[in-house]
Amino acid sequence: MTAAEINRLTLTWRIATRSAGGNCVEVAPTQAGVAVRHSREPDGEMIVYSKAEFAAFLDGAKSGEFDDLVH
Repeated sequence: MTAAEINRLTLTWRIATRSAGGNCVEVAPTQAGVAVRHSREPDGEMIVYSKAEFAAFLDGAKSGEFDDLVH
């Protein structure tokens, strides 16, 4: 399922509680996996990852694999 095939009005978007106001990545579960968008552009583009792809990203983030991108 592609982003174009998903009805964004039916999605329940979530933002990390540690996000700085207005500068957030939002995620929403879909039948195909997880949709991702920028909170400043709720009607803009979104990317849909499979559950396996999103799980791999979260595992990498939790293990510090991307820490060099923000330090």
